[in-house]
Amino acid sequence: MSINLDQAQQTFIVEARELLQAMEQSLLQLESEPGDEDAIGAIFRAAHTIKGSAGLFGLAPIVGFTHIVEDVLDRLRDGSVAVDAALIALLLKCGDHMLELVDVVASRGEALTPAALERGEALREALSAYQPMHTATANVEIAVVDDDTAADVLWHISLRFGVDVFRNGMDPLSFLRYLDTLGTLLQVTTLTDGIPAVDSWDPESCYLGFEIDLRSPASHTTLNEVFDFVRDDCEVVISAVDEACDSTAGPATELVAHPEYAPPAPQRAAATSEKPRDGNYVRVNADKLDELINLVGELVIASAGASLLARSCNNDPLQEATSTVSGLVEEILDGALHLRMIPIGDTFNRFRRVVRDVSQELGKDIDLIISGAETELDKTVVEKIGDPLMHLLRNAMDHGIENAEARLAAGKSAKGHLSLNAYHDSGSIVIEIADDGAGLNRERILEKAQERGLVASGAVLTDQEIYNLIFEAGFSTAEAVTNLSGRGVGMDVVKRNITLLRGTVDLDSHPGQGTVVRIRLPLTLAIINGFLVGIDQSTYVIPLDMVQECIELDERQRQSSRNQGYLDLRGEVLPLVHLRDHFSHEGLAARRQNVVVVRYAEHKAGLVVDDLLGEFQTVIKPLGKLFGALRGISGSTILGSGAVALILDIPALLNQIVQQEARTPLAPQSSPVVVR
Repeated sequence: MSINLDQAQQTFIVEARELLQAMEQSLLQLESEPGDEDAIGAIFRAAHTIKGSAGLFGLAPIVGFTHIVEDVLDRLRDGSVAVDAALIALLLKCGDHMLELVDVVASRGEALTPAALERGEALREALSAYQPMHTATANVEIAVVDDDTAADVLWHISLRFGVDVFRNGMDPLSFLRYLDTLGTLLQVTTLTDGIPAVDSWDPESCYLGFEIDLRSPASHTTLNEVFDFVRDDCEVVISAVDEACDSTAGPATELVAHPEYAPPAPQRAAATSEKPRDGNYVRVNADKLDELINLVGELVIASAGASLLARSCNNDPLQEATSTVSGLVEEILDGALHLRMIPIGDTFNRFRRVVRDVSQELGKDIDLIISGAETELDKTVVEKIGDPLMHLLRNAMDHGIENAEARLAAGKSAKGHLSLNAYHDSGSIVIEIADDGAGLNRERILEKAQERGLVASGAVLTDQEIYNLIFEAGFSTAEAVTNLSGRGVGMDVVKRNITLLRGTVDLDSHPGQGTVVRIRLPLTLAIINGFLVGIDQSTYVIPLDMVQECIELDERQRQSSRNQGYLDLRGEVLPLVHLRDHFSHEGLAARRQNVVVVRYAEHKAGLVVDDLLGEFQTVIKPLGKLFGALRGISGSTILGSGAVALILDIPALLNQIVQQEARTPLAPQSSPVVVR
């Protein structure tokens, strides 16, 4: 049972964090629309649910602090307290402190730091200013206390637990402990008539029931919500007892109960209407999903091996059977990968608070516009992209968007605009961070790049190529972008983190109009569809969504392309990468070679290989730290034959070509070979 209890507490932690996130979003909504009653209700319900759930687990620090917050929110609901900027700021900080308290529970035994304790006391003091005793005279305060005492109601609670309560991770005694915090338990009668004979006793089943008399000022709704966690497993009847019929009545259970005081028990979803519980959904541990993806990946490899053996046997029924299995494996793979796909909107919404706090700190009025929130990608990618996005947003607010005076002087509105957008494109997800600030200084960036030897003095670069130079490590100091938008600080770190996700980042800027940073990421980090190519006895994998076409070169074209390094592809100059040379393969090249035309974002190149081996579903295996510095390789995979194939890092190869062109002042003088 301890394991189940632990699982139940983990569920509380996850749900509390989700409720706090929802509470923060509603507070930000309330700040922009102070009259939004729905937002006020959602904030109160979130705090109320967290307090009630924490009480069931005996988490007194969370219950105590959240109770004070709930009191203020209740006064906000009935109009006794008005919405203003100071209250919103205070409640946001209270949400942060509640999250700290929840994290203490998650960390198993760790305590709040002295600084956090001090913040908690300061918040309690600030909240007390919104409570009744600070808005009334001393005489009224006494009257309020007396009224509260007089408002105590004698409640009778008839409670019958279901047999699966233990299995579902709940402790029946926790409900008694929590009820005791809401008032005074006058009498508790334990019912044992449901206990079976010893020979049919199940130690994991619950056979208990209670008849409870409770004196409490709590409402029926509040008492009813105590049992939300076990609503589907128990029978609960809550009645108000009429003590006026006999002022000298004996035991509370003999007093008259009025069922009309007990309205139908609300479903738990009513307490968290912003996130209703649907029976069609089940919460699954992310580690279990990772294990499933890994096993499906091994299944793909095993299926490829079986198909290879079947083809070598010249057995038609066997080949047909393995083909059917391969199709089913592919469907299982797609389904398993889809399980880890989540909308990026949850990540985007977390930045509303960041934009609010940073813009207030900078004294700027900045509006965050979110679009494409429904766009889905792998959970692992979502988790790892948060920090780079945070850095880019902070830079945009701090250095990109001007203050109100500068914007008005430039003919802009006083309010700055920052937008987050996400969309799918060619098997990847693109995230754009755009602002309408001052933009970047093109000439200054080019001058710095030439001073540091990053660009040849006679090189001709496009504006976008020049702006992308700020991602180089040499531009990571403030002086590198003096009098610019200041985006150079730490941008090399942003690029490195995105590269680790097999992604790319570039930007475009227009002076006086703003800047757009564009991040392109793979949808998943686990499995891709690949195109196999061969060099000598080695096999390489190219991500299939980056392959545009394949071209066969004859002897004359092969010699000409090697000398010049370019192809004329129907009027387009196509730079070439000879993979044999790039990866230092020994021996002579084949008499006839092939070019695989690849494209990533706006860059295109041709990869010269010996053999084209066809499509292959690729399970990505990391190379390990020993090969971390290997350029042009992003991972490895296992073929059906058991051989290892390396996965080409196409963005890195194309980026290398772009850098070489940037350092070359003149293009080749001879005409490239023409491919029709």
